[in-house]
Amino acid sequence: MKLGLHISSFTWPEGAPRLGAVLGEVAAAADEAGFERISVMDHLWQIGVIGPPEQEMLEAYTTLGFLAAHTRRAKLLTLVTGVVYREPGLLAKAVTTLDVLSGGRAMLGIGAAWNEEESLGLGLPFPPTAERFERLEEALQICRRMFDGDETAYEGRHYRLGRLLNSPPPLARPRIPILIGGGGEKKTLLFVAKYGDACNLFGGPDVQHKLEVLQRHCAAVGRDYAEIEKTVLYNFDLGEKGERVGEIIDDLRRLAGLGFTVAHGSLRNAWDLDQYEIFSNELIPAAEAL
Repeated sequence: MKLGLHISSFTWPEGAPRLGAVLGEVAAAADEAGFERISVMDHLWQIGVIGPPEQEMLEAYTTLGFLAAHTRRAKLLTLVTGVVYREPGLLAKAVTTLDVLSGGRAMLGIGAAWNEEESLGLGLPFPPTAERFERLEEALQICRRMFDGDETAYEGRHYRLGRLLNSPPPLARPRIPILIGGGGEKKTLLFVAKYGDACNLFGGPDVQHKLEVLQRHCAAVGRDYAEIEKTVLYNFDLGEKGERVGEIIDDLRRLAGLGFTVAHGSLRNAWDLDQYEIFSNELIPAAEAL
């Protein structure tokens, strides 16, 4: 199993004046420790499960470009981009730009969006659920075409593009991987089977059932279930002095047994660089052996 660092909070000591410098140090430390990927949320306000909306939040793709300049190996992505936040042609271009400038390390993480309060506050579109999923499917089709170099005009219900030119093309081969976030059984997991290279699920008690649903969708559309990367959101609670490392390894072993190969994990006080030695020396080698 491989580990990813998911940076979901930027409310760090010294505040905004040192935020860029500290984030660069965090990215470099995570990259050097051996994290296989680094992700950020695609939100403009902090989300309620982490803190009040007034807490510091950075725009995702600007941040990923910054992270690209401070890392050498880790893949870079959002968990996950809300489809209605950007027109799909622009989104594909942004992710392709990230891929080219990072040397082929970009992934597209995408979902149907959920934060209505944030959208209304900043004037972003937030159509009803059914329309968001329609837009998600069209955006997936458009992004795949642009990543593959197909310039054919696209005519959908919500999006109409005259020429899907994407120059320079991505460096990633065979294409920039598309990760679809969410566990919705009727639409989201069906889209994973039809369009996704990876899924991202919450590791709750129903996670095995979600994988079984995905497997059924793959069978229905003729997709090889084994070729889809299974990733899980996780919380790396190391304890005060790293005393919970053994528990985390046991939990990762359980998830690996279900078929997950990547754990995207949040880390309390991600700015505390001493924690990355625990990952480098203990957690990452143990996870890779699972």
